[in-house]
Amino acid sequence: MKNIKWFITLIVAIFVLAACGSNNNSGNNGENSGSKGDTVKWKLGHLADENHIWHATAEKFAELVNEKTDGGIEITIYPSNTLGGETDTINAIHAGTADLVFSGETLENWAPKAALLATPYAFRDGDHVKSVVEGDIGAEIEEQIIEEAELTPLFYLTRAPRNLTSNKPIEKVEDISGFKMRVPNVPLFLDAWDSVGAKPQVMDFNEVFTGLQQNVIDGQENPVDLIQSGALYEVQDYVNRTEHVYSWIYVLVGNEQFNALTEDQQEAVREAAAEAQEFGAELFEDEIDQIEAELEEAGMEFIDVDQDSFREKMEPALKETLSEEQFELYEKILEVE
Repeated sequence: MKNIKWFITLIVAIFVLAACGSNNNSGNNGENSGSKGDTVKWKLGHLADENHIWHATAEKFAELVNEKTDGGIEITIYPSNTLGGETDTINAIHAGTADLVFSGETLENWAPKAALLATPYAFRDGDHVKSVVEGDIGAEIEEQIIEEAELTPLFYLTRAPRNLTSNKPIEKVEDISGFKMRVPNVPLFLDAWDSVGAKPQVMDFNEVFTGLQQNVIDGQENPVDLIQSGALYEVQDYVNRTEHVYSWIYVLVGNEQFNALTEDQQEAVREAAAEAQEFGAELFEDEIDQIEAELEEAGMEFIDVDQDSFREKMEPALKETLSEEQFELYEKILEVE
């Protein structure tokens, strides 16, 4: 009889332990957990509108990530700075209230080498950019972004050259004296444009249209896709082909968010990123010429500019502004074929 009671007690104990183990392994139901069985929900912010190449690429990336993780990761996209400007979104990623961002030279505020993403007249053309970003210099910049900005670059997109918009033609550097213009939050941009006689000021992109409309600024500088995306053709008459910056932009995820994923999820995100980069590159090739034509149809006139006059004026400012480390990297970029 005692043996039977002992056996029943043992069976009950086993069931109790099994139940406790099941409860302890139920997993964290938090949105950003990478544990098996949870759905990871990420927020991605960028400054362009829903018609922009970046947004289409972000949608493709989100679709691929969801597909390759069997629904394990869902990405919600917030265009038009609805999560805040680049700086705000990066701070939100660090705080855990956002997860991914499109960012370029603004990263300089955390990782100084990122200034080279948009150093005036450092790159000759798009092919030069590609050679740099996919080579040793690009790897060096990415390493610092990971370590200092605590963001992991997933993929990059090349950008059309930055041009200056205005309501008067600007053909040479003397024409820009006293010109009030918006620049992104990049110290190098402030110094470069100040060196040619302009009056640059930092402003979020979503404030630029109103700033132009109210004559707070006379103009701004951006690639044609953002000129169109921001409807700047409604408040600016000219696109002056300064082509002062050829550059690229990264799609980045917070280190903490990425490291929280399982190895399989990380691999799936990397695969999706590679495919999204190819998708974005194809869109870029197809749409930039079309965008220029549409801006002309909207009434903007493209002005040829004496770029050498701008380059010669800006070069001394670059040497003064860039740190020794940054300037060495700048010189290496100039040597890349």
